[in-house]
Parts: sequence; structure tokens; C-alpha cells
Amino acid sequence: MTATRAEELKEKLIDTAKTSLDDAEELLREAAGTTGEKAAELRERAMAALKRTRDTLYDAQDAVIQKGRHAARVTDDYVHDKPWQAIGIAAGAALVIGMLISRR
Repeated sequence: MTATRAEELKEKLIDTAKTSLDDAEELLREAAGTTGEKAAELRERAMAALKRTRDTLYDAQDAVIQKGRHAARVTDDYVHDKPWQAIGIAAGAALVIGMLISRR
């Protein structure tokens, strides 16, 4: 997945979650001011909107966990295939971080 595609999916997820939460909030406000069958219907619709939001967030969580596992697997394979390059990269990163810290 490319960075732009991931960014598009992230924005879509955020927009979906915001819309669902706004809908649920509005429905709960309406339900607070009404009674009887209408209030029950509004509460049901609000709960459905919250369930959609929760499901969307769970799906996103699953995708992030899956991508994290894939990244860890790829990194592990790389380190096993090219241990000296991995050591060199780690040493270079440590050197840069050490230089940045010592500048303070």
C-alpha cells in the first residue's frame, strides 16, 4: 500500500467516525427532548450509529495490527538475510541519534 493510499484511508476512517458520532449525538439530543415511542426510535438509531462507528474503528484496528505484524515479519526476514547490513544501519542510526542528543 502506498503512503497516499494509506493517507486516503485514514482520512476516510476519520470522516466516517466523525459523521457517525455526530449523527449519534444529534439523535440522542432529540431523544432527550421527546418521550414515548419516538424517543425509543431515536435511541435505537443513535445506538446503531455508535455500533457502526465502533465496527469501523475495530476494522481499522485490525488493519493496523495486521500491517504491524507484516512489517515485523519483513524486518525479521531482512535482519536474518543480511545481518551485517542491519548492524551497520543500527550503528548509523545510533550515531545520528547520539550526535543529535549531544548538540543540546
